[in-house]
Amino acid sequence: MSLHMEVKCPRCGKKALFDSTNPFRPFCSERCQTLDLGAWADEQYRVPERGTRDENVDEDAANDEANSDTPPPKHRLN
Repeated sequence: MSLHMEVKCPRCGKKALFDSTNPFRPFCSERCQTLDLGAWADEQYRVPERGTRDENVDEDAANDEANSDTPPPKHRLN
């Protein structure tokens, strides 16, 4: 039994069959598949670096505290 499922082509948005009859799945055509591969090769898609801007800000704040003349707050344990 073959289930024919249609998905949106990630490149152009047209409907594409997502099954073994479409050798370019999830893309609708060889052209869209090739364009997407080219975008990866040109580094148009990037995986974000580990760590975020917020982590860097926290790190800067920790460094400021370490260099401060003010002692850190004391925490009470109950």
